[in-house]
Amino acid sequence: MIRFVIILPIVVIGWMLLVKLINDVKKANVDWTGVTTIIGFIALAFWLRHITGMG
Repeated sequence: MIRFVIILPIVVIGWMLLVKLINDVKKANVDWTGVTTIIGFIALAFWLRHITGMG
């Protein structure tokens, strides 16, 4: 029961922050090409590390 009391507020606060972040991103003028490029390079780095075992 004590875990539920501790975890529930954390989940609620996390959900509220996520909704606020999504609303802010929708209103902002974001360069999605740059964001997807950065995400792509990060994903490529993790994939290459997984395949080669280096890094």
